[in-house]
Amino acid sequence: MTNIIISTLLLITFLAFIYYIMKGGNLTVGFFIMAVLWSVIGLIPFNTVMQKVIAEPALNYGPTIIYIIFGSWFGRVLVETGIAGSISAQTEKVGRKAPILATIMIVLVTVLIFSSAYGVGSVMAIGVILIPILLSIGVPKRLAIPIFTMAIGGAMYLNVVLFNQIKAFFPSVSYSGKYLMFGITAMLVQTVGIIIFILIHRRQIKGGAIEELAEAKAGAPAVPRVNPITYVIPLLPVIFNLVFKWDAIPALLLSTLIALLLTGKMKTFHGLVDFVNQTTVRAVNDIAGLIIFLLALIMFVGAATINVPHFKGLIEVILPHNPLILALLFAVLAPLALFRGPLHVWGAGAATASVLAATGYFNPMFLLPLFYTVSIMAVSIDLTQSWNTWALTYSKLSSKEYLKTGVPVMWIITAVNVMLVYVFFGH
Repeated sequence: MTNIIISTLLLITFLAFIYYIMKGGNLTVGFFIMAVLWSVIGLIPFNTVMQKVIAEPALNYGPTIIYIIFGSWFGRVLVETGIAGSISAQTEKVGRKAPILATIMIVLVTVLIFSSAYGVGSVMAIGVILIPILLSIGVPKRLAIPIFTMAIGGAMYLNVVLFNQIKAFFPSVSYSGKYLMFGITAMLVQTVGIIIFILIHRRQIKGGAIEELAEAKAGAPAVPRVNPITYVIPLLPVIFNLVFKWDAIPALLLSTLIALLLTGKMKTFHGLVDFVNQTTVRAVNDIAGLIIFLLALIMFVGAATINVPHFKGLIEVILPHNPLILALLFAVLAPLALFRGPLHVWGAGAATASVLAATGYFNPMFLLPLFYTVSIMAVSIDLTQSWNTWALTYSKLSSKEYLKTGVPVMWIITAVNVMLVYVFFGH
């Protein structure tokens, strides 16, 4: 009887948490409150809460925070050295004569840059270059903004910063080997899906400047020119991992040093020190709020894991034990990741992922890309993703038009990638 009461209260608070998140509640505060609530409801002893819910999860998450810091610094270096901006600006040269080709090139450039760069600061720095280019070559903003944000989302399959955030739920899965093969494939699927979307709407893309954001283009920052050899640098961390089997930290660090060397930032010692100080401060500032949020989330994961026995009976009844059926369910229900819903791991889906991972019914190597794929749908087109909100505000595009245009495309792409998860890891 006690177990029924506890599981019912846990479920009620979970549903209340979903409502709170979908109403725009603060995620960090929400996860702290849920960690406390689930500890109290689950009758977890006080000392266990202090050790297993608060201390150990936070301390064990330390290595992941180091990955996030190095990844953020690398992304900031790509922006501050002019590598990202220079890659972006090259697409404008073909824009007037071939707007469709230029639009596709912008998608490829965005995917290239954000396979390593991360954060709303980086998105803003690149967006003020690429969005005006898209609009000036005749791409209507109701197409341009979803194209831009979906391209960023596609790159996240390889982005080591975002990948290491989801490892909070599945710490045994590494950014290497089979995951990277899946990540590359899923990124290509999303990229091809965006290109097909562009080709379907090709008649609406007209060459020549348009008025929608001409003032933004006029006010866009000057882009420093760098040697074209640096254009491959955003992919170096992935290449080092695939070829040499390096961990992400040395791969990111060496890639950062190569970027500094090839862009002339090592010409003088004092210049190098100033640049490193400047970029590291900005990089850590970019992710300061994210780190606190992740620590709150990992504490909630700790409480959810301890409470799994209370959920287990209910889960055994409603949860399919067949990976194919689970994948099909995720493909159909993928929009539940939107608005930080029950399939979004950086929203209410944190409880879903934590409980499902702790049951042991499925291999973590299957569950991580499964949850990651539906969460990337939200990263690509959700209004609660900070850089998507910035892009809408910057372009003055209505949220209704944005969702109406982008959600159906991302639903199809996500369904395809979810089935790829089964093909790669479901057997």
